[in-house]
Amino acid sequence: MDTLISNVTLVTMNNRMDVLFGAYLGITEGKIAYIGKTAPEDKPQTIIDGTGMVLMPGLVNCHTHLATTVLRSYCDEMPAHEALDAQLRLEDKMDARCAKAAATLGIAECLRFGITSVSDLYYYPEATAEAAAEAGIKANIALSSYRFIDQNEDFDFETDEQCAFLRKVVEKWHNHDGGRIKIDAGIHAEYTSNYKLWEGLVGYASEQGLGFQLHLAETQNETDSCLDRTGLSPAELLSCHGVFNVPVTAAGCACLSAEDQKLLGKKKATAVATPIAAAKLGHPTTPILNCVKNGMNVALGTGGAVECGNLDMFEVLRATAMAARTENPLPASAALMMATTCGARAQGRADKIGMIEVGMDADLILVDFSAPHLIPCHNVLNALVYSAKGGDVAMTMVGGKILYQNGQFPTIDLQHVVEELTTYAIPRVFADSK
Repeated sequence: MDTLISNVTLVTMNNRMDVLFGAYLGITEGKIAYIGKTAPEDKPQTIIDGTGMVLMPGLVNCHTHLATTVLRSYCDEMPAHEALDAQLRLEDKMDARCAKAAATLGIAECLRFGITSVSDLYYYPEATAEAAAEAGIKANIALSSYRFIDQNEDFDFETDEQCAFLRKVVEKWHNHDGGRIKIDAGIHAEYTSNYKLWEGLVGYASEQGLGFQLHLAETQNETDSCLDRTGLSPAELLSCHGVFNVPVTAAGCACLSAEDQKLLGKKKATAVATPIAAAKLGHPTTPILNCVKNGMNVALGTGGAVECGNLDMFEVLRATAMAARTENPLPASAALMMATTCGARAQGRADKIGMIEVGMDADLILVDFSAPHLIPCHNVLNALVYSAKGGDVAMTMVGGKILYQNGQFPTIDLQHVVEELTTYAIPRVFADSK
């Protein structure tokens, strides 16, 4: 046995939602090898004392844009149209070196807050994959494809610039390190692309066994505009072109009709609620219970740092549970499921992560429950959702390897990352921006 975590409160997130007190968990070759109320006979190489700690599955952030950490707080108090213009202008100055530094910073932030797997939809998938590979986090990475292809233009998936780039990234990075990194197909949204691109990407995703990421029905204006242009909702239009014939993770889904929800439920699509980012942008939030009742999987995400300020999934957990209480109270256990088991399902990783069972990957976090705001603890699940903060995470482990512990990042040279940002990325992106 490589590692034993001893005398810990263990939140399994299994089908029975078992919580074990004074538990022991053993790890061998990156997998959970032992769970029990007594220490195993097999002597471990390393023992981690879990006294006063809660051990749970790592959180899954199912929608973010890691490289936008470089833009954090810049556009916050601008009017919406000015903020979008500024963001697009600044993003146009980025390059792969900027993106890798910013994505690495975002990954460090994720690990600090107990996130062990991310779904990233942005413009530099190769740079983000490099950052994820080096840091050790799990990641589903998609190129946020966008462009309208003229009706009379011949479209060739093999030669189209964005599609050719996606194919290159898939060939190099898909299923890297035993599947720790996966590449998904993706589009930014219905309104920034059209059917030729959708059909080309979906055909390729189907052939290669890829997932598909996009933004969908985030605002009523987006939905109304599509209805005016085509007579169909964004979900209906995309469905007509086969988009939901592959596993889809759709961020937003705040303005889906009941018929849209049923359509996506039949296709087993995932809606990703991003309540902090939505509130900050003045957008409505995902109707979680309605989506679930209509058969959809619902996971949680932060959005990018430029949208929500930080990548703290504990804030997202709390906001999710509180937002739902105005209409249909959502149990803390349900919010935790969306951030673990449902997120794992969305990423195609449900057989490996999202709960604590023997044989699953040791993607685990320790949350320090000795802080004043976590005392007393009458209900562990409630405390994780309503009282805990990302800063309470004491350790983050992926595949049995510690990636964050007590302020240290063993796989990330944070000083170098900050130097890259301050000496290269920020000057490049913000040159002449005043």
